[in-house]
Amino acid sequence: MANKKTRVRMIMIVTGVAFIGLLVYLSARQNQNQYEVCVTFKGAMHCSTAAGATQTEAIRSAQGIDCAMLANGRDENMVCLDVPPTSTHPVNK
Repeated sequence: MANKKTRVRMIMIVTGVAFIGLLVYLSARQNQNQYEVCVTFKGAMHCSTAAGATQTEAIRSAQGIDCAMLANGRDENMVCLDVPPTSTHPVNK
């Protein structure tokens, strides 16, 4: 009976370590691309940096931050998100 408890305990430990390893791997992979993006909207400019799994996700995320700072309200934010960024630059880690 003690042997069965030990086996179950070892399986639980190995499973827990594997799960934590998977979370760390996926988290690191998700932020591989980092970009600085500047957006000009209604005569004002804002620049921010964001990371994402792909170039498009990183740029879109940074643009969302910029538009949140520049726009007043949901309607202006939607218009701002449709404006192409003024500049995009990859950030070296």
